[in-house]
Amino acid sequence: MNNLRVLSIAVGVLLAAASVSAWAQGGGTASGSAAPALTAASGVPTGKAARQANRALSRKVYAALAKHKEIEAGNISVVARDGAVTLNGTVTEASQIDTVAAIAKGVPGVTSVANRLSVQRPLGE
Repeated sequence: MNNLRVLSIAVGVLLAAASVSAWAQGGGTASGSAAPALTAASGVPTGKAARQANRALSRKVYAALAKHKEIEAGNISVVARDGAVTLNGTVTEASQIDTVAAIAKGVPGVTSVANRLSVQRPLGE
């Protein structure tokens, strides 16, 4: 029983040491500038570049929605992650749910749309 406990503590310490070492070797260069926007091996955006791309895509979807005056985009939140867009919030009519999804799908860079919109009920109803 004691040997098993010592072994699990040793494994935990080794994992902690390895993760701290990997974290300390992070992406900065000698001059202190930020890491490049894409990793060389995979072509996948780094954290900061990915967040910027996600925000830019969200803004594009909002801009496309704003062109349609019948849709109150202020009641809709757009979350983008690697081309996948999630729509949350409310619209005033049921027909607008599909319209908003179609508008979002038409924005360049959007690969998929998760539509979680619902119809806003007027107060007192």
